[in-house]
Amino acid sequence: MDFKQFFTQLNGKKIAMCGIGVSNTPLILSFLKQGARVIACDRRERALIGTVADELEAAGAELKLGEGYLDNLEVDIIFRTPGMNFHLPELEKARKRGIAVTSEMEVFFDLCPATVFAVTGSDGKTTTTTLIAKMLEAEGKRVFVGGNIGMPLLPEIENITADDFVVAELSSFQLISMRKSPDIAVVTNVAPNHLDVHKDMDEYVESKKNILLHQNAFSRTVLNRDNDITESFRKDVRGQSLGFSMNRRLNNGAWLDDDGVLHMAYRGIDVPVIDRREIAVLGDHNVANYLAAITAVWGYVGVDNICKVAREFKGVEHRIEFVRELGGVKYYNDSIASSPTRTIAGLKAFDRKVILIAGGYDKHIPFEPMMPYIVEKVKTLYLCGNTADKIEKCLRDYEGYNGEPRIVRVKDIPEAVAAAHKNAVDGDIVTLSPACASFDAYPNFVARGNHFKQLVNELK
Repeated sequence: MDFKQFFTQLNGKKIAMCGIGVSNTPLILSFLKQGARVIACDRRERALIGTVADELEAAGAELKLGEGYLDNLEVDIIFRTPGMNFHLPELEKARKRGIAVTSEMEVFFDLCPATVFAVTGSDGKTTTTTLIAKMLEAEGKRVFVGGNIGMPLLPEIENITADDFVVAELSSFQLISMRKSPDIAVVTNVAPNHLDVHKDMDEYVESKKNILLHQNAFSRTVLNRDNDITESFRKDVRGQSLGFSMNRRLNNGAWLDDDGVLHMAYRGIDVPVIDRREIAVLGDHNVANYLAAITAVWGYVGVDNICKVAREFKGVEHRIEFVRELGGVKYYNDSIASSPTRTIAGLKAFDRKVILIAGGYDKHIPFEPMMPYIVEKVKTLYLCGNTADKIEKCLRDYEGYNGEPRIVRVKDIPEAVAAAHKNAVDGDIVTLSPACASFDAYPNFVARGNHFKQLVNELK
């Protein structure tokens, strides 16, 4: 089916769009223009949605808001938002009643005529997605970026041709129900995450694997060869299997040598690409992201343009983002670090002990693996949020803990920033790297990171 047939079929159909937010609002407006009858559903009350509610009603949407927003939906199709639990009882009941439950990305993959790159993983998705897109753009390709990053792709389907390229970031929530895979699939790594939403770790892993299960012999799969879980995915690869590694030489994929040079081995030829010291962003994890991106675009992008991006790209907002230097103290925003593995990566990016602000919403991920790095890389630990008690207990119970770092309990991030500013000395680094989600105090990690940056920029 092409997009014209799809939109023709929408005419007169009654569609429930679950979630009124940045990603779904353009989709709702697009569907209304195609003649669909759209019910915009959201758990929030109208006052919290604001002027968007007025805009949608003016365009012809019906609103269903507040508690019970998913109850008794008499529609033809339900589009669930990416963050919505696939197993919600209301969605299960809808499926039993014969209502189609789908998502924007499922439909987009069915309709997209372009070459599709897609990236998933527990960490590094957004940076790797951005790198792939920038490398393709540097080569002169027309690129559309979306999925779990940026704006929805489906409203753009009319503008996408077979000569274009799509780069999509896909979360486990999106992948769990997908039955079509991209032309080039990249899995950066898999570690415990989102266990507050998924039934268990097995479901989370299987969701991630879904990115490659529906590929064909002409597809490419790029897997992290240093991660046990992604390594286990190799047996399920249906097309070209490539990898990337920070720790060993590969015959098929990108790897880092002992001198810090990134290589790409492909079809019997090993090409030195770039010295890691030329990469503009900090951290071993970003070297790994570059290795993944290089492997994905090899054959589509020349070495010169790969290197150009590496030297010029300054990183994605909220990912070890330098905010300012004040009184010899450097402040970094790593609000994206919503899991222990992300915080570990952030700590390893610095060449000295740091002042760490951590804590937040509990995603039910164990903090124990983070403790050796806290002891090794942190001089003062400011804890706040719902998980403060849990993290402090983990650290005090860790056999390697001897009183360092100093633990300071604070009410919230503003109090943490003020205290860190007061106590930091010339040469110190202060980083917000929470190891937790933001939902106990902020709607998302972006809001948390922006508030942190505001607080830091207001310091005198």
